Amino acid sequence: MDQKIIGANLRRIREAKGWTQSQVADLAGISRVAYRNIENGSTIPKVSTLQNIASGVGVKLQDLFVPVRTLKKVRFRASKKMNSRDNILTEVARWLDDFNYLEKLLNDRKDYQFKTLTRKLSKMPKGVDRGKYAAEQARIELKLKEKEPIRDIAGLLESCGIKVYPLSLVSDGFFGLSVAKEDGGPAVIVNIWERISVERWIFSAAHELGHLLLHLDAYNIEESAEDEDQENDANVFASHFLMPEEAFKSEWDETYGLPFVDRVLKVKLIFQVSYKTVLYRLSESLGNWIWGKFQIDYKLRTGKTLSIKDEPEALLPDKFLQAPEVLRSQEPHSISSSHFVENRLSRLVRKTIEKDEITMSRGAEILRLNLEAMRDVVSSWV
Repeated sequence: MDQKIIGANLRRIREAKGWTQSQVADLAGISRVAYRNIENGSTIPKVSTLQNIASGVGVKLQDLFVPVRTLKKVRFRASKKMNSRDNILTEVARWLDDFNYLEKLLNDRKDYQFKTLTRKLSKMPKGVDRGKYAAEQARIELKLKEKEPIRDIAGLLESCGIKVYPLSLVSDGFFGLSVAKEDGGPAVIVNIWERISVERWIFSAAHELGHLLLHLDAYNIEESAEDEDQENDANVFASHFLMPEEAFKSEWDETYGLPFVDRVLKVKLIFQVSYKTVLYRLSESLGNWIWGKFQIDYKLRTGKTLSIKDEPEALLPDKFLQAPEVLRSQEPHSISSSHFVENRLSRLVRKTIEKDEITMSRGAEILRLNLEAMRDVVSSWV
């Protein structure tokens, strides 16, 4: 029993929940001093005591014994301070370790497709043009047609050697992060909290791909503040990756006879992006007045006023505990969560279970499911 590992896990879990040592001690039915000594690693606790602590903080007993791998080559920036940052990084490290373990077990690794492009981009001058060029070249590398919308970004990223992890985190200040190849990636992690629109999930995945291609020199675990220039670069990349210039212009021109709001909504549905992404692209050529125009026209049609940060037709917070599928922050004519599904890890788990390389319970652990849910998954395989 390694007291230091147990103590580090307890501190990480406690701080993520915003609890004091006294609060955790009370939940576990022990004194604050006794808990403090366990967290500090100065005493060897009984298994029964650890079981009470684990139960009190809402984790599995085994979670207290798992060594925490420290990720270093990570780009994890958020617009707000996050108490759960360490917990997220720990979860991502475990997920990556499981993913790489299965790939090695099956000898089924995907080569990262953008190594040459990344090196080429690193030698180019920074700026908007580099982001646009990166988007164009990434689409060529993926053999996407000039006017082809991206229908399955998670599957597309997985096909070119990027691991995708849909992680649900209650936060409106964190949309995603990415991990470099040196740390078990490349990987893209997207916050799929149900009150974030699916359109935002898709954009976040493309945004993180932009960082992987453009900003590998900024992958440093010590950095947590957003860099405005780098964020803008990634936004330019994402918008042009999802909506190529010629395709966007063609589809926009096709809607010429429609009212402005209808034009924006139709184009957004074609490319499965946010209405904001469409307005952003229009503002590049028409100017920022386009944002106000959309707001005024939308209010005339719906009676609702939108701020830049709002998503149209979003449900109020008091609706949160009702009908989960409609709780997600809604775009006008929003798309469903089925438009963002990763499946490579699930496929690897199925293969290893069918080959008796891992148990069903281990598969459940890797997929972050309980055993009953895993049995349902296995029984559904055809």
